[in-house]
Amino acid sequence: MTGRVRVLAAGFGGIGVPGGQDHQTDMYLPALAADPRFEVAGVATAGEDPGRARAAAERYGVVCHESLDAALRADGVDLVCLAAPYETRTEAITAVLEAGRHVLADKPLAPAAADAARLAALADETGVVLVPAHHQRLGGVLRSVRGAVRAGRIGLPWNVQADLLVAGGEPAPGGELANLALHPVDVVLALLGLPVTRVYACGGAAVPEGGHAPVTLLLDHERGVRSTIVCGRLPALRDVPPSAPVVHRYRISGSHGVVLADALKPAADLHTTTGRTPVGTGRDTLAHLLDATWTAVTTGSAELTAWDAVRTGLVLEAAAESLRTGRPAEPARDGEHAERSEG
Repeated sequence: MTGRVRVLAAGFGGIGVPGGQDHQTDMYLPALAADPRFEVAGVATAGEDPGRARAAAERYGVVCHESLDAALRADGVDLVCLAAPYETRTEAITAVLEAGRHVLADKPLAPAAADAARLAALADETGVVLVPAHHQRLGGVLRSVRGAVRAGRIGLPWNVQADLLVAGGEPAPGGELANLALHPVDVVLALLGLPVTRVYACGGAAVPEGGHAPVTLLLDHERGVRSTIVCGRLPALRDVPPSAPVVHRYRISGSHGVVLADALKPAADLHTTTGRTPVGTGRDTLAHLLDATWTAVTTGSAELTAWDAVRTGLVLEAAAESLRTGRPAEPARDGEHAERSEG
């Protein structure tokens, strides 16, 4: 493929109540419009109220399609950036893949790991790219740490400790496993490259001040490696934008050393008369996600695939089972899915 990648921004929904989460408006469309490698060719609704799509079409000066089906019948679209409502996301992605269009899909890819596996298999079958928005693993610090760990700089890894805490924002219905915990689980899997054999989860009860108490995930990996992940949403903080992370860090211990990674760096503190706000000073993870998507669409070489979403989803489903039962749970394993996601 030569020239700019023409993008359809479809869907303005997410996890939670209608009118809540909208990563399309807040994240994807501004980033795509600012990136010279992409051209926003149109927007479309994906089953939700069309108001946001119409507003976006006016803001970016593009055509607004009243349905995803109508948009897919139009010519001249290479990539669909899809953020359909969580409940209908699987069906929407299926329609785009069957139409032969590449997809950048909001996370989580699907409500169930089995649905994600079907989407991954369909993408393989149709020969198109399906990139899940697991963008945190692509940040510069975590990418460097992953390279160091995989190169044996700390010897054989034996333990990972991870923390991701955000402040304020609207809590996800049913807790933050599929919403927030997805990121550190995906990062740990990318760092180690080792399947999870057992999950124990605890915490996650509602707290009176708003949000949810953090959930702790204890993961046993193959080869005797263990990881501990603490993740959750805290009450709002004055100096932190809603849903912005206040802690996002990893400590990887190995037989010959330890590496510490603060995923919020590089950053500076902006002090004003109203408070202090941390401001990132490097390329953000969304920019790296667009890099990975552009490379996948133009060359067919995908750094991040739907099989990564399958692997993460299986761990999160085991964590949800553990929270329900109070006992450790083993992630469901399928030989084909495991082979593809680990390859």
